[in-house]
Amino acid sequence: MSTGRFLDAVAAVVLVFTLGITSALLYFGQQEDVVEAMAPVREFPYGEVFDRFQVMEVEITVSEEDWADMLANPLAEEYKRCDVTVNGTVYTDAAIRTKGNTSLTQVASSDSDRYSFKIEFDHYDKNKSMDGLDKLVLNNLFCDAAYMKEYIAYDIFRFIGVETPYYAFADITVNGEEAGCYLALEAMEDSFVSRVYGGEGQLYKPESTMAGGPAGFGAEGGKKPPEEWDGEMPGGMEAPEEWDGEAPGGMEPPEKWSGEAPGGMEGPEEWSGEKPGRMDAPEKLDGEAPDGMGHGRMGGLGGGNGGFGAGAGSDLVYTDDDRDSYSDIFDNASFDTTEEDEQRVIKALQKLNTGEELERYLDVDACLRYFAAQTFIVNLDSYYSNLKHNYYLYESGGRLTILPWDLNLAFGGFQCRNATEAVNSAVDTPMDGLEEERPLFSKLMEVEEYKERYHGYLTEIAEGYVESGQFSEVLSAVQGVISPYVEKDATAFYSYREFVQAAGTLEAFVLLRAESVEKQLAGEIPSVSGDRSQDTVLVDASGIDLSTMGMQGGDGAGGKGSRDGNMFGGERISGSVTDGIFNSIQVK
Repeated sequence: MSTGRFLDAVAAVVLVFTLGITSALLYFGQQEDVVEAMAPVREFPYGEVFDRFQVMEVEITVSEEDWADMLANPLAEEYKRCDVTVNGTVYTDAAIRTKGNTSLTQVASSDSDRYSFKIEFDHYDKNKSMDGLDKLVLNNLFCDAAYMKEYIAYDIFRFIGVETPYYAFADITVNGEEAGCYLALEAMEDSFVSRVYGGEGQLYKPESTMAGGPAGFGAEGGKKPPEEWDGEMPGGMEAPEEWDGEAPGGMEPPEKWSGEAPGGMEGPEEWSGEKPGRMDAPEKLDGEAPDGMGHGRMGGLGGGNGGFGAGAGSDLVYTDDDRDSYSDIFDNASFDTTEEDEQRVIKALQKLNTGEELERYLDVDACLRYFAAQTFIVNLDSYYSNLKHNYYLYESGGRLTILPWDLNLAFGGFQCRNATEAVNSAVDTPMDGLEEERPLFSKLMEVEEYKERYHGYLTEIAEGYVESGQFSEVLSAVQGVISPYVEKDATAFYSYREFVQAAGTLEAFVLLRAESVEKQLAGEIPSVSGDRSQDTVLVDASGIDLSTMGMQGGDGAGGKGSRDGNMFGGERISGSVTDGIFNSIQVK
């Protein structure tokens, strides 16, 4: 359990009050008020460096030998000793390592050395910190041509009252050389729990094998993929042409994909043609997917309870009382756990799955706020997809809360065919068929009072954050602050011109998403995807090319988005109050 060695519970209460006042100021203020209201929270010393409208300066000094070794072996994720200077203050004897999952493996297989990093200030001396912060995360903005997708996504969570890590942009140098403009985050570990929860409770980061968890590739302490592996696997993992190395999770694939499929499912003898879930497959994969694997927008290997990484707890489905049935959760605990800690989580999952005593075993309101933001930002690289990851589970007193993490593929950057599909993602079926397999969402939605409250939070985001003008003001202010750093970014995945174009696309996307959400809640567009037909009139986002913002599936710029019509059955497209905004956006 977290010791709470940095801050006490009283400070956490002060923060809650401060955030409440900040939200009110943001709602009613103009741009200058927004900037003032979003100034760093001063109650926590390290919060001062996370000024959302300033770029922090991070200078990293590491031995040339260690740095060369890290770049030569990035998948090892091995800590190296370093000194770090943040905004002029020096922190000695810290530790730095690469971090990431798919982004790490894809950068490692490219010509770029622009890795994401973790800096651990107390790695060698437990008494050290950065003014109370134990770990700093530096995200490389992979698949984010706008540089601001993850920032804005966290801002939406924060606006609606979800606890988030501190976040701000950082200009980084390593041994005096420019390393680029990154997004800096407060790691969600000891310091975060101390700041937000007064040091009480347990924190887990569930990770399925399918998503590159402990048994897969790219995870912390995970295995390196064989050198021969090329082409794409589900979730962006690299695979060999002939499938001759080790498969994800340590499974051995048949030479020609014949006989038994992954997870014990029966597969066609030759497996040729299209792979389930519309992800690209080797040329020889076609025909139908094995039974039990997901189909459609949210499908793919590992969909449902079949495929890779199934049934180990990251879906929050209750199986039994055996601790090993939830290895996706407990093997990814942020702190040391006891059997008692784990049994509290299992008990809560049991009650969740039966729909009993939800208020006793869940922080219901916090979860509803989380799902409203998660649905609004169309972040499918998450609990919402077959990967079942990129979230934290906080437990205290046997009560569970879900928290956001890793949002660079928000706003349609993952498993969305085109912008019209993403903009009109159904608010009551945001997982497009997986809802029943994700009980933390489905069981809450079975209670009419909770569903109405969820709708209310969606409305609050659409009206209070977007239509009020606050979103555009924040986006404009942040773009103005980071533009000089982006323009000189020595390691950028994208050109400055692409950054400017992507920022305009992001603004257009969010404005149209708010329009669609409001129309769905008003009954003008069905909020359940299965209720839509060829006659359904959707909000028109055909002027947006999602790939301009960056998408999963390619190099740093991501794959190219498809623009072949919406995928909800409704072909008719409505006019939009924001049509004019596309005139200023260069689209492909």
